[in-house]
Amino acid sequence: MAVCVLAVACCARAEGLLPESTGVRGGSSYGVSWTSVFMQVEAFADWNLPLGTESDSGWFLQPKLNLTVGGLSGNGVDAVVGTFGPAMSFGKRRFPLSLEGGISPTLISAYRFGTIDFGHELQFTSYIGLNLELTEHWRLGYRFQHMSNAGLAPSNPGLNVNMFALSYAF
Repeated sequence: MAVCVLAVACCARAEGLLPESTGVRGGSSYGVSWTSVFMQVEAFADWNLPLGTESDSGWFLQPKLNLTVGGLSGNGVDAVVGTFGPAMSFGKRRFPLSLEGGISPTLISAYRFGTIDFGHELQFTSYIGLNLELTEHWRLGYRFQHMSNAGLAPSNPGLNVNMFALSYAF
């Protein structure tokens, strides 16, 4: 799965569509949702869109497009999960922290995890998080994300996950 996202990022780079960053992310619902613990891991790539803006003092607002592919496990069930959608990054140049948020349509290969029924293969994932620039190219991230089917099915328990990331910025 991670190979797929990295392959897409490399092909895009070869075509001159260089992603802003690629990386891996993982986390769990432990301490967040129900008594069942869900684990999620994914590879991701994101691209800066040309509509970004920056003030004279260095504050920026940068729209992005994110692609993820990974796995979701819980209650003895494993599923493939993928997202593709917009995000927004806000921060100040030469300051190591930035804020990011987004929402993406999400597809999961299984939506029943034992007694928990997410109701539909189509979900939506929204998140808010922080990124810490370690060096010019390496970044650590944290995000709190929520996945649900937005009422497309009668069963819509939602899933909250704490995710941690390591990425390489080009």
